[in-house]
Amino acid sequence: MTCPDRVLSDPIGLVVELVGAAEPALAPECIRGVVTAVAGGRAKARRLAAALAHRPGVLLDGRSPAPRAVGELLLALRRAGATAICPPCCAECGKQLRTLQRRGRHWYCTVCDRRTEPCAGCGDTRPISSRDRAGRPRCAKCPDLDSRDPVTVIHEMLAELDPDVDVQTVAAAVHRCASRPSYQRQVAWALQAHPGLLTGDGHLAPLRAIPRLIELLADGGVAGIVRPTCPGCRRVVRIDKPLDGTRVCRTCIAHSRIQECARCGARREPVTRDEDGRPVCANCFITDPANLQTCLNCGRRRPVERRTPHGPLCSACPTLPVLTCSICAATTPCGTSRATGQPWCPACQRRFAACSACGRHQAIVSGTMADPLCADCTAPPTWRDCPTCSDPNHPHPGQCGRCLINSRLDELMGPDTDCLPPGLRTLRENISTAEHHITAMRWLTKPAIAPVLADLAAGRTPLTHQAFDELGDTQALAHLRQTLVAVGALPERDEELVRLERFLAGLLSSQPDPDRRKILHRYTIWHLLRRLRGRNNGRPTSRQQALRIRSHARAAGAFLDWLEAHNLTLGSCTQADLDRWRSDDSGVYRFETGNFIRWARANKLTAAHLASLRWGGPAQLLNDQHRWDTARRLLHDEDLNAEDRLAGLLVLLYAQGATTISRMRVEQIHIDAHDVRLQLGRVPIQLPEPVAALARDVIAHRKGHATIGAVAPSPWLFPGGQPGRPISTARLTQRLANLGLRPNQTRSTALFQLATEIPAAILARTLGIHTHVAVTWQRLSGGDWASYAAQLSQRTAPPAGGIPRV
Repeated sequence: MTCPDRVLSDPIGLVVELVGAAEPALAPECIRGVVTAVAGGRAKARRLAAALAHRPGVLLDGRSPAPRAVGELLLALRRAGATAICPPCCAECGKQLRTLQRRGRHWYCTVCDRRTEPCAGCGDTRPISSRDRAGRPRCAKCPDLDSRDPVTVIHEMLAELDPDVDVQTVAAAVHRCASRPSYQRQVAWALQAHPGLLTGDGHLAPLRAIPRLIELLADGGVAGIVRPTCPGCRRVVRIDKPLDGTRVCRTCIAHSRIQECARCGARREPVTRDEDGRPVCANCFITDPANLQTCLNCGRRRPVERRTPHGPLCSACPTLPVLTCSICAATTPCGTSRATGQPWCPACQRRFAACSACGRHQAIVSGTMADPLCADCTAPPTWRDCPTCSDPNHPHPGQCGRCLINSRLDELMGPDTDCLPPGLRTLRENISTAEHHITAMRWLTKPAIAPVLADLAAGRTPLTHQAFDELGDTQALAHLRQTLVAVGALPERDEELVRLERFLAGLLSSQPDPDRRKILHRYTIWHLLRRLRGRNNGRPTSRQQALRIRSHARAAGAFLDWLEAHNLTLGSCTQADLDRWRSDDSGVYRFETGNFIRWARANKLTAAHLASLRWGGPAQLLNDQHRWDTARRLLHDEDLNAEDRLAGLLVLLYAQGATTISRMRVEQIHIDAHDVRLQLGRVPIQLPEPVAALARDVIAHRKGHATIGAVAPSPWLFPGGQPGRPISTARLTQRLANLGLRPNQTRSTALFQLATEIPAAILARTLGIHTHVAVTWQRLSGGDWASYAAQLSQRTAPPAGGIPRV
């Protein structure tokens, strides 16, 4: 393994090796303990490993430039007894340091680090000791003298607002937010210069301690104190971050730092940067293969959910109990072996050795360290010969997994008799005959599932959608509801539409003004929701459609709030008022609000008008060469998941969106002995090789993640995690992003290219898009098919399917 690879995969081990080579006096265990304590998280450990790998000589000379972590490691090694390791040295005078003082990437001693500026009192360039009430530098000989007690000064100012304010209360608040007397004087000077900071102008505070002081005084019951609002979001929250001359909340700071992620393209606050200095969001950082670690329990490389003293655990693995391993006899966190039913540690779960019985080099599942045994040579546990497995009506707990499931079902739902409703009997049969009985047992022991099943079986909770709505909207209950729908216990329902209706009802009920509630009811229910029902025409509502209507409803409410704050109504709003709203920084949902204003004007509710923006084509297009390079990689890289490859090719070659791909059915792919055809529109497309072979492979091996209630075979080309449902658009988009594809941008690029090569009519019939959409894309791409009929008459062999082959 190369050094850069070890920086990513095993930075601690690399640092231990480099330090061990430079310091032979310390034991490797001692070095590892020091390095682990200094390195901390993965990012710091990698910075430390990269710096030492780039210049290991810093361990012997202690010279900067180097990251702070290197200096901390040198000091920690010296304290641990290292003699060959050199402590950090000053970059100017070379003095060995006992504490770190840095300026940039260099270390300095106290004398060399003293910064000099012209003193505001004497004018000489000297080391700065303090600053005066105007913020100017002062040397030690020219302090800004103020003999007054800062607490007394602040108390006198507060007494003008609240004559009953207690001195002890003020003193406690001042000492909590500013412990040093010099800083307390600066707080008192700032409040004297601007008394309005205490009565609502706290966002203009020049010192970070002042908003904290206002918060403490308000909590202490001082009358007249006004908590400041964030100038960005208008919320009364803690504000201590400077931004453009004011202090704002953490959320507004995050919004100000939003950038486009270099990997997924999402606009979020970056948490780190890649090797080229480009921003990386939190999602990409967590799921980066370099940041994955081997789980202590399951042994898979996954994102770390929590860390234990023994190692990291992923989100799917519970904390392991400390037991004695049946193989190595070590007392450590252990799981339970499925082969023997005995505890075994994660190290033994990943151990390979020569079997003492057959001599083959296999994975070890039983035996001892001296006499290991493979799976074929391990005696089966007693529960495999359970005499009751064939008779589920007489379970014996502890005999086998199936019997345990039946016992648990008897505890929750009672015996399998005619007293149970038919739907629950079908659900019970699905659970008891699940392919993976361990997953079924975990499902039955979930705190959110077990009591609901017991109440349904006992009749305490009716088996209706309305009863589930009253239980709450959690992920576990949503999965249980869909499982009951899949087995026929509940009728099918458009869940996204129901959630949207519930959201709109809550939004309308929260409006105190009847006139506003009436306007929002007309707009959200009789315009947005009615248009959505008409467009879907019985088809289920997508997540994107529901989110779009939610944003339009929130935009209408936010605009009415703005009108009310400026003593206006929708009827009295003029074009000048609308222009003032467009220039107001507090205005939100600009694009969605335009739709509401145009609807209000069409219904004669306002005279103002906001023109709609004509779409001028996609903002960003992929490089055409990059598009074909990505397509070739998906076509020929067999290490990638077949479903992800096919979904990516549908975006790259056939301009299909993530929502359309997620809802594709198996019946849209027609396979015969000679070719494979894909039905996207009215005209099927003949898939070329190797896309055809990839489609055959996906149809033959597709399988959803649902264990209970799943219909086999699934009608969906890409089954999802819930039984009977396709993969969600969000999940498919994430999987495509892991391949380096941005579905919207990639689809626009493909559609832009196809519109230059294929007439709009054929493009619409082939890809399943509207003719007007195809004509618009053809016009934007510059394709001219006015002479298409003449060109067609001169052709001898038109291409099959209308889609160029790869």
